[in-house]
Amino acid sequence: MEDDKKIPTCIGIIMDGNRRWAKEQGLPTLEGHLKGYQKFKEVVEWAGDAGVKNIICYAFSTENWNRTEEEVSYLMNLMKKALIEDAQELIEKEVRVRVLGQVERLNKDLQEGIHDLEERSKDNTKITAGLAISYGGRPDIVQAVNALIKEGKQEITEDDISSHLWTHDMPDPDIILRPGGERRLSNFLTWQSSYSELFFIDTYWPEFSKENFGAILSEYANRERRRGK
Repeated sequence: MEDDKKIPTCIGIIMDGNRRWAKEQGLPTLEGHLKGYQKFKEVVEWAGDAGVKNIICYAFSTENWNRTEEEVSYLMNLMKKALIEDAQELIEKEVRVRVLGQVERLNKDLQEGIHDLEERSKDNTKITAGLAISYGGRPDIVQAVNALIKEGKQEITEDDISSHLWTHDMPDPDIILRPGGERRLSNFLTWQSSYSELFFIDTYWPEFSKENFGAILSEYANRERRRGK
């Protein structure tokens, strides 16, 4: 796009449709999550090449802990692959990694891997990739308010809350994209999405293409964002 102002600064993505995609392909359900992780890596690269400086992907919600033990275990191992085994790949691609959510609920090895990757990638400048793990928009607000109470704040402002969210060092999303056919935000970036442009598409996340991505950026460039004016 010719006008850099039309390039979103931050995109939030609800990576939905992995299990349904696998089922329709006649594959084990868990294979859909692996394909979804591979798509995450592709999309981070597309976004960085397009000039998008931040992307936040919903990888595992606070509600996802209620899934079967087998699926939760598989997803945690996939997080380990993404954040520990494939860490060097992300670093070499100049990706700064941030993990957003209840990191304390993850196992110790994964917590240590997250800390190590965040530290090693902190000076990368091509794109910041936020992975929302054990994340919920309402829990994010609650933990921010509780932190402010512990600091002794008597009156809390919007800026106070924003500065204590898990996303405190990332901009609010200009776009929230949800593939997979659902039309809801599912507790994703509840505070941060107040003025986000919403894109819901039927394509499952594993099938999301570079053409789909380009079409969303083009439509975003043509939308008028008045922000209440």
